[in-house]
Amino acid sequence: MAESTIISNTENLLKYMKLDQKGAVLAEYVWIDGCNGVRSKTKTLKGPVKSYKELPEWNFDGSSCGQAPGDNSDVYLRPVALYADPFRGGDNILVMCECWDHDGTPNKFNFRHDCARQMAAHADQQPWFGLEQEYTLLGLEGWPYGWPKGGYPAPQGPYYCGVGTTKVYCRDIVEAHYKACLYAGINISGVNAEVMPAQWEFQVGPCEGIELGDQLWMARFLLYRIAEEFGVRITFAPKPIPGDWNGAGLHTNVSTAEMRKEGGMKAIEAAMKKLEKRHVEHIAVYGEGNAERMTGLHETASMEKFNWGVADRGASIRIPRQCAAEGKGYFEDRRPASNACPYQITGMMMETVSSHVHGRGLE
Repeated sequence: MAESTIISNTENLLKYMKLDQKGAVLAEYVWIDGCNGVRSKTKTLKGPVKSYKELPEWNFDGSSCGQAPGDNSDVYLRPVALYADPFRGGDNILVMCECWDHDGTPNKFNFRHDCARQMAAHADQQPWFGLEQEYTLLGLEGWPYGWPKGGYPAPQGPYYCGVGTTKVYCRDIVEAHYKACLYAGINISGVNAEVMPAQWEFQVGPCEGIELGDQLWMARFLLYRIAEEFGVRITFAPKPIPGDWNGAGLHTNVSTAEMRKEGGMKAIEAAMKKLEKRHVEHIAVYGEGNAERMTGLHETASMEKFNWGVADRGASIRIPRQCAAEGKGYFEDRRPASNACPYQITGMMMETVSSHVHGRGLE
């Protein structure tokens, strides 16, 4: 018997995972808590389902998740998206849920509801999003995985997209997560090692409308679950290590039908003007602790001002050189921190680029 109480004993578990479920299906209901994290619990279904619309509402103790007071603690889970379960396999499923209060209103941490309304209101624009999720692997003591205890590795330089011992750490987790996302049906489009050692990135998208937020949150859930099996901690902190080390972002790539047409650069440039006028409002929902990351150094812009440029990774917004050459395509908002909520980012983005902006507000 393994001594560890942290790392899963996979060999022992497998013989139970193979047992016949007698036609039952296990549905893992996943939701976002009041601390910007994920929670889940399992419901037994009588048989397979093809749509989230077939699933019942459920509830949980919101007072234990920072989402409700103890004297009125029931919060309700409404299924909104369905994914294959890479941990249990078979007909078992993962269920993304919205959180609702007893009076039929969205829970105050249910940012998906407003985002979905924005996407529905502007569905004619066919918005595509692709988010680049950076994260850092930590040991149990909270220090980056693979770093000398209480010390530092060699300076940044050889780690970005690195290959080889001492250049990358915990590739097993990255590969496992990649395969799990594909199995689940998440549109994960790539992975790479990042500039700081023990830091990685995966990309989700392009996805249209609300699907991006659903898929990114489920991808985060999968990453947490897989890291459990390795005894490794995941942090989405935007500046996990102070000093001359890169932070972690959630770069957001945005494109509408108008931007993808011939001459779409005009629509992109129009969006830049709107985004500049609402810079403060966007920063407010772009993640906690982002000021430590957005210093104007380490491939970031200053939080205090808005700017954009072609192929400029030190700008608030980067327009890829290929898009500038073709005169159409998409832009990359480099301001969001790695711990930002994708529903808030994409919802705010649609509100801004799809509306008439006057002064610092919306008409």
